[in-house]
Amino acid sequence: MDVALFVKAFGALFAIMNPFVALPMFLSLTEGMDAATQRRAGLRAAGYSVILSVVVLLAGTAVLGFFGIDVDDFRIAGGIVLLMIGLGMLNGTGSSAHTGTASEQANQAGQAGDVSFYPMAFPMIVGPGTITTLVLLAGDGSVTSYLSVGAALAVVIVMLGVVLFFSTAIGHLLSQKLRSIMTRLMGMILAAIAVQMVVAGLLVVFPGLG
Repeated sequence: MDVALFVKAFGALFAIMNPFVALPMFLSLTEGMDAATQRRAGLRAAGYSVILSVVVLLAGTAVLGFFGIDVDDFRIAGGIVLLMIGLGMLNGTGSSAHTGTASEQANQAGQAGDVSFYPMAFPMIVGPGTITTLVLLAGDGSVTSYLSVGAALAVVIVMLGVVLFFSTAIGHLLSQKLRSIMTRLMGMILAAIAVQMVVAGLLVVFPGLG
Protein backbone atom coordinates (compact mmCIF):
# COMPACT_ATOMS: atom_id res chain seq x y z
CA MET A 1 0.00 0.00 0.00
CA ASP A 2 1.18 3.51 -0.83
CA VAL A 3 1.25 5.34 2.51
CA ALA A 4 1.55 8.79 0.91
CA LEU A 5 -1.48 8.13 -1.29
CA PHE A 6 -3.40 6.73 1.70
CA VAL A 7 -2.76 9.91 3.71
CA LYS A 8 -3.69 12.12 0.76
CA ALA A 9 -6.84 10.09 0.06
CA PHE A 10 -7.85 10.13 3.72
CA GLY A 11 -7.42 13.90 3.91
CA ALA A 12 -9.43 14.51 0.75
CA LEU A 13 -12.21 12.03 1.53
CA PHE A 14 -12.54 13.16 5.15
CA ALA A 15 -12.78 16.76 4.00
CA ILE A 16 -15.46 16.09 1.38
CA MET A 17 -17.39 13.36 3.29
CA ASN A 18 -16.84 14.98 6.69
CA PRO A 19 -19.20 13.16 9.10
CA PHE A 20 -19.48 16.22 11.34
CA VAL A 21 -20.57 18.38 8.41
CA ALA A 22 -23.20 15.79 7.42
CA LEU A 23 -24.39 15.47 11.03
CA PRO A 24 -26.64 18.59 11.17
CA MET A 25 -28.44 17.53 7.98
CA PHE A 26 -28.91 14.00 9.33
CA LEU A 27 -30.32 15.28 12.62
CA SER A 28 -32.70 17.56 10.73
CA LEU A 29 -33.93 14.80 8.42
CA THR A 30 -34.39 12.29 11.25
CA GLU A 31 -36.03 14.68 13.67
CA GLY A 32 -38.96 12.98 15.39
CA MET A 33 -37.57 9.46 14.97
CA ASP A 34 -36.96 7.35 18.05
CA ALA A 35 -33.34 6.53 18.93
CA ALA A 36 -33.41 3.00 17.49
CA THR A 37 -34.88 4.10 14.15
CA GLN A 38 -32.42 6.97 13.92
CA ARG A 39 -29.48 4.64 14.52
CA ARG A 40 -30.69 2.21 11.86
CA ALA A 41 -31.00 5.11 9.42
CA GLY A 42 -27.43 6.15 10.21
CA LEU A 43 -26.08 2.66 9.61
CA ARG A 44 -28.03 2.34 6.35
CA ALA A 45 -26.68 5.69 5.17
CA ALA A 46 -23.13 4.48 5.85
CA GLY A 47 -23.86 1.16 4.09
CA TYR A 48 -25.30 2.86 1.01
CA SER A 49 -22.28 5.19 0.96
CA VAL A 50 -19.97 2.17 0.88
CA ILE A 51 -21.82 0.63 -2.08
CA LEU A 52 -21.89 3.87 -4.07
CA SER A 53 -18.23 4.64 -3.35
CA VAL A 54 -17.00 1.17 -4.31
CA VAL A 55 -18.92 1.29 -7.59
CA VAL A 56 -17.42 4.69 -8.40
CA LEU A 57 -13.92 3.59 -7.36
CA LEU A 58 -13.97 0.46 -9.52
CA ALA A 59 -15.93 1.73 -12.53
CA GLY A 60 -15.09 5.44 -12.61
CA THR A 61 -12.09 5.22 -14.94
CA ALA A 62 -13.95 2.81 -17.25
CA VAL A 63 -16.87 5.24 -17.51
CA LEU A 64 -14.47 8.05 -18.45
CA GLY A 65 -12.94 5.82 -21.13
CA PHE A 66 -16.39 5.01 -22.51
CA PHE A 67 -17.02 8.70 -23.08
CA GLY A 68 -13.52 9.24 -24.44
CA ILE A 69 -12.44 11.46 -21.55
CA ASP A 70 -8.81 11.33 -20.47
CA VAL A 71 -8.11 11.08 -16.76
CA ASP A 72 -5.92 14.19 -16.89
CA ASP A 73 -8.71 16.20 -18.54
CA PHE A 74 -11.05 15.01 -15.81
CA ARG A 75 -8.40 15.83 -13.21
CA ILE A 76 -8.46 19.49 -14.31
CA ALA A 77 -12.26 19.75 -14.47
CA GLY A 78 -12.72 17.76 -11.27
CA GLY A 79 -10.08 19.79 -9.47
CA ILE A 80 -11.95 22.98 -10.37
CA VAL A 81 -15.19 21.50 -8.99
CA LEU A 82 -13.44 20.47 -5.77
CA LEU A 83 -11.86 23.91 -5.52
CA MET A 84 -15.31 25.54 -5.73
CA ILE A 85 -16.60 23.23 -3.00
CA GLY A 86 -13.53 23.86 -0.83
CA LEU A 87 -13.81 27.63 -1.20
CA GLY A 88 -17.51 27.43 -0.36
CA MET A 89 -16.69 25.51 2.82
CA LEU A 90 -13.89 27.94 3.63
CA ASN A 91 -16.21 30.95 3.23
CA GLY A 92 -19.03 29.28 5.14
CA THR A 93 -21.41 29.66 2.20
CA GLY A 94 -21.40 26.03 1.03
CA SER A 95 -21.56 24.94 -2.60
CA SER A 96 -24.63 23.85 -4.57
CA ALA A 97 -22.42 21.29 -6.34
CA HIS A 98 -22.08 19.47 -3.03
CA THR A 99 -25.14 20.31 -0.90
CA GLY A 100 -27.63 21.07 -3.68
CA THR A 101 -29.49 24.27 -4.47
CA ALA A 102 -31.77 26.00 -1.95
CA SER A 103 -34.87 24.51 -3.58
CA GLU A 104 -33.34 21.02 -3.57
CA GLN A 105 -32.47 21.33 0.11
CA ALA A 106 -36.00 22.50 0.93
CA ASN A 107 -37.44 19.52 -0.93
CA GLN A 108 -35.08 17.11 0.86
CA ALA A 109 -35.86 18.54 4.29
CA GLY A 110 -39.59 18.33 3.70
CA GLN A 111 -39.77 14.75 2.53
CA ALA A 112 -40.97 11.84 4.66
CA GLY A 113 -39.85 8.24 4.90
CA ASP A 114 -36.40 6.68 4.77
CA VAL A 115 -33.74 9.33 4.17
CA SER A 116 -30.72 7.03 4.43
CA PHE A 117 -30.16 6.67 0.68
CA TYR A 118 -31.59 9.96 -0.57
CA PRO A 119 -30.56 12.55 0.37
CA MET A 120 -28.00 11.34 2.95
CA ALA A 121 -25.89 8.77 1.04
CA PHE A 122 -26.57 10.49 -2.27
CA PRO A 123 -25.91 13.34 -2.84
CA MET A 124 -24.95 14.56 0.66
CA ILE A 125 -22.15 12.04 1.36
CA VAL A 126 -21.38 10.53 -2.05
CA GLY A 127 -22.01 13.52 -4.27
CA PRO A 128 -20.09 15.11 -7.15
CA GLY A 129 -17.16 16.02 -4.91
CA THR A 130 -16.73 12.49 -3.53
CA ILE A 131 -17.15 10.93 -6.98
CA THR A 132 -14.55 13.25 -8.48
CA THR A 133 -12.11 12.62 -5.63
CA LEU A 134 -12.39 8.82 -5.89
CA VAL A 135 -11.96 8.78 -9.67
CA LEU A 136 -8.94 11.07 -9.61
CA LEU A 137 -7.12 9.43 -6.72
CA ALA A 138 -7.39 5.97 -8.29
CA GLY A 139 -6.87 7.32 -11.78
CA ASP A 140 -3.93 5.10 -12.76
CA GLY A 141 -5.98 1.96 -12.07
CA SER A 142 -3.15 0.15 -10.30
CA VAL A 143 -3.76 -2.37 -7.51
CA THR A 144 -1.70 -0.20 -5.15
CA SER A 145 -3.91 2.82 -5.86
CA TYR A 146 -7.11 0.85 -5.31
CA LEU A 147 -5.79 -0.59 -2.03
CA SER A 148 -4.56 2.77 -0.73
CA VAL A 149 -7.69 4.72 -1.66
CA GLY A 150 -9.93 1.84 -0.59
CA ALA A 151 -8.28 1.70 2.84
CA ALA A 152 -8.69 5.46 3.30
CA LEU A 153 -12.32 5.20 2.18
CA ALA A 154 -12.96 2.38 4.67
CA VAL A 155 -11.58 4.45 7.57
CA VAL A 156 -13.70 7.48 6.64
CA ILE A 157 -16.87 5.38 6.20
CA VAL A 158 -16.35 3.70 9.59
CA MET A 159 -15.99 7.13 11.19
CA LEU A 160 -19.10 8.27 9.36
CA GLY A 161 -21.08 5.26 10.60
CA VAL A 162 -19.99 5.85 14.21
CA VAL A 163 -20.90 9.55 14.08
CA LEU A 164 -24.32 8.90 12.56
CA PHE A 165 -25.01 6.00 14.95
CA PHE A 166 -24.34 8.25 17.95
CA SER A 167 -25.66 11.36 16.18
CA THR A 168 -27.91 12.59 18.99
CA ALA A 169 -25.19 12.46 21.66
CA ILE A 170 -22.51 13.95 19.39
CA GLY A 171 -24.88 16.66 18.18
CA HIS A 172 -25.27 17.91 21.74
CA LEU A 173 -21.50 18.10 22.19
CA LEU A 174 -20.68 20.00 18.98
CA SER A 175 -21.36 23.70 19.21
CA GLN A 176 -22.16 25.72 16.10
CA LYS A 177 -18.84 27.55 16.47
CA LEU A 178 -16.90 24.27 16.54
CA ARG A 179 -18.77 23.01 13.47
CA SER A 180 -17.95 26.24 11.62
CA ILE A 181 -14.25 26.00 12.51
CA MET A 182 -14.11 22.36 11.39
CA THR A 183 -15.90 23.13 8.12
CA ARG A 184 -13.50 25.94 7.27
CA LEU A 185 -10.45 23.84 8.14
CA MET A 186 -11.68 21.00 5.92
CA GLY A 187 -12.42 23.54 3.17
CA MET A 188 -8.82 24.78 3.26
CA ILE A 189 -7.47 21.22 3.04
CA LEU A 190 -9.82 20.36 0.18
CA ALA A 191 -8.93 23.55 -1.71
CA ALA A 192 -5.21 22.77 -1.43
CA ILE A 193 -5.74 19.22 -2.72
CA ALA A 194 -7.90 20.56 -5.55
CA VAL A 195 -5.18 23.00 -6.64
CA GLN A 196 -2.69 20.13 -6.63
CA MET A 197 -5.01 18.11 -8.89
CA VAL A 198 -5.46 20.98 -11.35
CA VAL A 199 -1.71 21.65 -11.53
CA ALA A 200 -0.94 17.95 -12.07
CA GLY A 201 -3.48 17.77 -14.88
CA LEU A 202 -2.23 20.95 -16.56
CA LEU A 203 1.38 19.73 -16.52
CA VAL A 204 0.35 16.63 -18.44
CA VAL A 205 -2.03 18.31 -20.89
CA PHE A 206 0.36 21.24 -21.41
CA PRO A 207 3.87 19.78 -20.86
CA GLY A 208 5.47 23.08 -21.84
CA LEU A 209 4.30 24.56 -18.52
CA GLY A 210 6.84 22.41 -16.70
